[in-house]
Amino acid sequence: MAVPKRKTTKSRAGKRRSHLQFSTKNVIEDKKSGEYRLSHHLDLKTGTYKGRQVLDPKE
Repeated sequence: MAVPKRKTTKSRAGKRRSHLQFSTKNVIEDKKSGEYRLSHHLDLKTGTYKGRQVLDPKE
């Protein structure tokens, strides 16, 4: 079985994990309802997308 000869240092492990971070979500406030939603997503409360009525609004 392969076993590392030396301990991996914190800096080397950090370099390896440098791209593993959380990205922030693009949350915007809806112009009409004032609710927060993800951009380029349907507003489930009003049922609109890009100003058009797509779904029946939820009560």
